Amino acid sequence: MKLFAISPSLDIRFAAVILLVMGLSTPGKAEIISLDSSNIDDVLNNAGVALVNFYADWCRFSQMLHPIFEEASNIVREEFPDTKQVVFARVDCDQHSDIAQRYRITKYPTLKLFRNGMMMKREYRGQRSVTAIADFIRQQQVDPVKEIHSMEEVNTIDRSKRNIIGYFEQKDSDNYHTYEKVANILRDDCTFSAAFGAVSASERFSGDSVIYRPVGEGAPELVYLGSLSNFDLTYTWVQDKCVPLVREITFENGEELTEEGLPFLILFHLKEDSLSLDKFQSEVTRQLISEKGSINFLHADCDKFRHPLLHIQKTPADCPVIAIDSFRHMYVFPDFKDLTIPGKLKQFVLDLHSGKLHREFHHGPDPTDSTPGQVGHRFIHRKSAFIMKCCSFSSILTIVLRRRRKRWPATLQRARSRSWHLARPATPSSDGTATSCDLSSPAGILRLNATPRGQGGVRVGTGQRDRRVTPNTLTGKSEKEDDKKKNKERAAHNIMLE
Repeated sequence: MKLFAISPSLDIRFAAVILLVMGLSTPGKAEIISLDSSNIDDVLNNAGVALVNFYADWCRFSQMLHPIFEEASNIVREEFPDTKQVVFARVDCDQHSDIAQRYRITKYPTLKLFRNGMMMKREYRGQRSVTAIADFIRQQQVDPVKEIHSMEEVNTIDRSKRNIIGYFEQKDSDNYHTYEKVANILRDDCTFSAAFGAVSASERFSGDSVIYRPVGEGAPELVYLGSLSNFDLTYTWVQDKCVPLVREITFENGEELTEEGLPFLILFHLKEDSLSLDKFQSEVTRQLISEKGSINFLHADCDKFRHPLLHIQKTPADCPVIAIDSFRHMYVFPDFKDLTIPGKLKQFVLDLHSGKLHREFHHGPDPTDSTPGQVGHRFIHRKSAFIMKCCSFSSILTIVLRRRRKRWPATLQRARSRSWHLARPATPSSDGTATSCDLSSPAGILRLNATPRGQGGVRVGTGQRDRRVTPNTLTGKSEKEDDKKKNKERAAHNIMLE
């Protein structure tokens, strides 16, 4: 039997090759930028697309996301090596609470998308996986502007969507770069097209131009008369055309609208009642255009949101109904017939901003308001007042959506069809320090316990869990309850009241 001896020099070379192979097979360290007050504006403003992870170290889900986020960053960096084209960044919200407050971060982790320093309304809500995050960034790199190669194509544009069409002499021009930047930001709200050179010559009477083609055959086109080299003016004009003043709230976009941080002025109407919607849109445009940045104007299907209506003592038979949801309480507009009275709707909104609605909600009418049976813009009824306080539209919507993430209800489709009922009216506790009501569905009881002002807001619990809820936010630790006691409560109070 022969033994082969390996020389020391060969051994060293062999080891070097092994180390080299191992080095090549090891993924590089993720290039994730940690943001703070000193660098956040500079980093985001110089990034075409930035995906920012707002996290907290104590949060288990934040900890789970870290390696996924880093691996997705590595994959994207290989495809888009330009560090200014795509940026992955993160913010420790415990260390930089000012940044978290600036971007209205209320849950962890939150993935926000930025374009050229501007935060997009729609945060990333997809799967928390490497593939899904990487695919999301790839989609953001797709050019939102479709090039028009002949004027015949303009006549085939889908008129069921809002369309912005640009006519430019050159693609490599400041005017088009501004247009492209605006299109990237508003890609989810409008369809963008552009024609260049000889193809667009017939539409460029006095230089490059941009038009808005609204929904509907025969609807007149609107021409942008401002400077295309001015991004702010161009963006404002296009946004005004692409984002309707009055939007529909659904289970799909409810949480997204809530996170914009503005109170809701909602018209509840039957789906087939387009006349009331047209009247509401007209009056909002006439009376409240100056309030656009301070409140969201929405409309909702009465049948889909019949249970939020129940909590303001209304049913679909009472629609159309107008109400304000401040995320703390709901305030009802006295009478839809008063909508066309000059200044009436505007005063309703101004009373919200001045605090009058909130003050009257708790303390009754101001001395100058002596209408019997009413407090400002709501009816006096302690039981219904509590229900409105405890079960605001946005709170119920948020509870349903967030419990959906915990698979309760299991899916959005089930959540949308879930039949909620007031199973037990508002009842004060024996010591008078709290009040509670029960909502019931085929899945079980949802208990809402409200404490007086200054004691932490509203408690929400189902089954053996009890969680503290601040407006639109689920926080706090779960508290165990006795199973037998809970089952007895369910049996005693599971009485459906329509």
